[in-house]
Amino acid sequence: MPLSPLDHDRRHGELDQVMRAYAGQPADDTPERAGQALTAYLRHTWHTRPGALAVAEQQLREYAEHPPGRLRQRLGEFYALPDVGLADGEIQPWLLCLADHLRRSVEEGEVPAPAAPATHWEWHARFPELGQFLGGWFSQDMPDEFADHDAAVDHYRAATDPQLVARLVGELHELLALDLDESDYAVAVAELGMEVDPPAPYSPSGWLALVADRLAGARPEYEPRP
Repeated sequence: MPLSPLDHDRRHGELDQVMRAYAGQPADDTPERAGQALTAYLRHTWHTRPGALAVAEQQLREYAEHPPGRLRQRLGEFYALPDVGLADGEIQPWLLCLADHLRRSVEEGEVPAPAAPATHWEWHARFPELGQFLGGWFSQDMPDEFADHDAAVDHYRAATDPQLVARLVGELHELLALDLDESDYAVAVAELGMEVDPPAPYSPSGWLALVADRLAGARPEYEPRP
């Protein structure tokens, strides 16, 4: 039978996080240089869950040195690595390369400097509630579901636990503190799931600031669209 959620997380939970960091990214790491995906994983994890790095190193090395055999594959009791664009014979040395980079980062204190997210995974790992908000309330269906952007914001506020609303306000301020160019803010909201333009005449950053102020104010009463 497939691995239970508990067994999955014990054996492969952090390995899975590393693999998710490669979604849409090349597995182009070399012994001399970590690629963009692994650098993004290191940057975010060092600053949020540094203890997870040693777990990731152990799980990567264990999987590379003891890949699932035929019996475990037949029973479904194994972690299926996603396709990262490498041939079968290249997978093991690549996994060991990643483990070596993680070990060196921990043992030598090589911590990527704070920076704006560089990958889709890092945007969502750093701004999870903002991803829920933009992807859930500002998809391409938003104009059919709400009268305008303000109505969508009010619905989120009325339907969401106040603690999560407060977390979103914090993430909005953190994103604005990155002080990106407007074109980069447009990329950021698109990466986080927004599929409609901000309302005129606001730029992406101007609208995000407006949303932060609206959510931090008095709790509105949501009025459904007529």
